[in-house]
Amino acid sequence: MSGPEMCRHLGYLGPPRTPADPLFEAPHSLLRQTYAPRDMRGGGVVNADGFGLGWYDGEPEPVRYRRPAPLWSDADLPRLARSVRSGAFVAAVRNGTTGMPSGEGACAPFTGGRWLFSHNGLVRGWPDSLAELAGKLPVTDLMTLPAPTDSAVLWALLLDRLRAGEEPAAAVTDLITRVERAAPGSRLNFLLTDGTVLIGTAWTHSLWARVEGEAVLFASEPLDDAPGWSEVPDRHLVAARHGAVELVALNADRSVVS
Repeated sequence: MSGPEMCRHLGYLGPPRTPADPLFEAPHSLLRQTYAPRDMRGGGVVNADGFGLGWYDGEPEPVRYRRPAPLWSDADLPRLARSVRSGAFVAAVRNGTTGMPSGEGACAPFTGGRWLFSHNGLVRGWPDSLAELAGKLPVTDLMTLPAPTDSAVLWALLLDRLRAGEEPAAAVTDLITRVERAAPGSRLNFLLTDGTVLIGTAWTHSLWARVEGEAVLFASEPLDDAPGWSEVPDRHLVAARHGAVELVALNADRSVVS
C-alpha cells in the first residue's frame, strides 16, 4: 500500500428533502470538497476517483447511483438530485489508495438489503492486516465482493454482523475495535443507515454533525460557515434517530458500546 484513500462523505436522516443542496448547492458542498477539501489530514487533495449517492424512495431497499469518474464530470446527477426527495441518503466521493482498483464497484455507498454504507479512510497494512478477519466470512461473500478493496471488505464484515441481528451501533463499534487491533493506525470513519437510523464514526479523521429539529446531517466537513455545526470528537460514534442524537466514546480496548 502506498498513497492513502481518504474520500469525503455525508449522510442525512430526517424529513424528506432533496440531496441537491448538500451535494451541489451549498457553499462547501460535496462537489466543492471533491476538488477543494479543507481537512484531508494528509490524505491528498482531489477526490476524483468516483462518486456515489444512495437514497430511499419508499421501497425496502435503497436506490443507488454511482460512477467511476469525478463528480464534476457528471452532467446528469445535479438534475437527478433535484428530483429526489428522501428522508435518508448517503453520498460519497473517492480518492483511491494507490495500488487498489478503481471502478464503479469500489465507490461508496455500498449496499446490502436495506443498508447504505460508506468508509472514509484506509486500513493500514492492507491486505495482510485484514486477512484473519476476512477469513471468517462466508466464502461466497468474499467471492462476490464489489471490489477487492479495504472498504469493500469492511462492508462485508459489517454486513455479516447486521445480517446476524446485531444492533447497528454495537456492530460498528465491535468491528472498529477488531480492525484497530489488527491494523493499528487505520482511519475508520463510517456512515451507515437503513433509513431509520444514521450512524457515523470519527476515527482518526474528521466528521461533523448538524442537527435542526428532526433533521440530522453528518459530513466530513461543514457544508457552510453558518452556526450549528459540531465536530464529532475523535474516536467517537454518533447515532441519530428521529432527531435524537447520541454521542458514544469508542474504546479500542473494548468490544461493546460504552
